[in-house]
Amino acid sequence: MKYYLIVGEASGDLHASHLMDALQREDPEAQFRFFGGEKMAEVGGELVRHYKDLAYMGFVPVLLHLRTIFANMKFCKRDIMNWQPDVLLLVDYPGFNLNIAKYIHSKTNIPVYYYISPKIWAWKEYRIKNIKRDVDKLFSILPFEVDFYRHHNYPIHYVGNPTVDEVYRFRTTYKDALAQFTECNELDNKKIIALLAGSRKQEIKDNLPDMIRAASSFPDYQLVLAAAPGIDPEYYNSFLGETSLKVVYGQTYQLLYHAKAALVTSGTATLETALFLTPQVVCYHTPLGKIISFLKKHFLNVKFISLVNLIANKEVVKELVADTMTVENITYELGRLLNAKDVRSRMLFDYEEVLTALGAVGAPARAAELIVRYLRK
Repeated sequence: MKYYLIVGEASGDLHASHLMDALQREDPEAQFRFFGGEKMAEVGGELVRHYKDLAYMGFVPVLLHLRTIFANMKFCKRDIMNWQPDVLLLVDYPGFNLNIAKYIHSKTNIPVYYYISPKIWAWKEYRIKNIKRDVDKLFSILPFEVDFYRHHNYPIHYVGNPTVDEVYRFRTTYKDALAQFTECNELDNKKIIALLAGSRKQEIKDNLPDMIRAASSFPDYQLVLAAAPGIDPEYYNSFLGETSLKVVYGQTYQLLYHAKAALVTSGTATLETALFLTPQVVCYHTPLGKIISFLKKHFLNVKFISLVNLIANKEVVKELVADTMTVENITYELGRLLNAKDVRSRMLFDYEEVLTALGAVGAPARAAELIVRYLRK
């Protein structure tokens, strides 16, 4: 069968590549065409557009690139119509993907399946109408989404979380000791504080400087930043100044494996950090912090922004967001993780509850089995 996939960022490229691999096992005749990235291309098929040409974050960047965004949407619709896949598989990226779903649903009989649900439970809940109208099957990777969609009388399938698979795969094969990791990356012999400052330039610009200043308050530790895919080393160098911060590339999991604690910008990275049982502080700075805090309090539909807390439905990790993300607050919370054994132990205990809620490995395989089963019907 022919599968057309659309992703809009690096994490989607990773998750979609594992789904494609699982689909090949279920359907040896599978053909792929996609908007995606290098990891999907490694599996096979034809890369039509790279996600780097699609991903614009924030009001101003989107506004400045509207012409490009609309051109990509137009091209994508035409390309799907010309190729006539057996299914359209959408992966997160709702602003783009729900527009494509609406068009394909209204113009064709091609089934539209969604892998990794849009996070409409956080905001833009009105999009449930679009999903119910335009999406035939939805495969969720977050356990709490089941009740949310059930409340809206829309059945979904919870297949497990692919990040569990990815971390498990790494932890069962990676054997390097801390000494090997530090030697390989020319690091010091000190214990490590990991910094994960986001995957986009604006996030890095907003978060990294204060993260560095706060973590630098602990001279017995070395600071190591996990570089995001697609960000040039020169961009990171502009933030280093006189600091002793080291940057590692393509080694986020290795860094989390060895770190004593981490400062993490909200996103999938918070869940990855929890799966490595690394204590963390979630840091997410935004301009106009007090205004954003007001909007978060009155317009967001959720109490938390980190996946760890959302899955646990309680504060497992401290979230410093908008005006609460200050150097002083980060320093205080990080100090508790490094020096207060009871705080650290409580977080690690709660991490185990999160792992239990996520369930066993095998999310891509379960999703692929369901996708192929429904298509063959």
